[in-house]
Amino acid sequence: MKIIIYWEEGERSPLIKTLNISLEELGLTDFIKLEETFEDSVKQEMWIKETPALIIEEESIDFKDVIFEGQTPPEDEIKAMIISIVGWESGWGSCGSLEADWSCGTGCSC
Repeated sequence: MKIIIYWEEGERSPLIKTLNISLEELGLTDFIKLEETFEDSVKQEMWIKETPALIIEEESIDFKDVIFEGQTPPEDEIKAMIISIVGWESGWGSCGSLEADWSCGTGCSC
């Protein structure tokens, strides 16, 4: 799985730093690849109107979508988003769900 941050050339989004910190703290730096781009083709393909934009891509299921654009959410929201995506991808229940009586394995209290 990879997270792609689209931003305009010449600007540097604080989103990249927040994502790096969040991935490291969650222990997911080997599992989730983080890329940055300012390629116009990505902007056109994903219909991005505002920067920065966060794109999730999972090639194994042919999925690619813009999760948000034009903002840098706080670190706790970034972590919650990552946990919910990893939980969904791995077949775990998402945090706060009423799945079977077992831990989602992400360190959160499900």
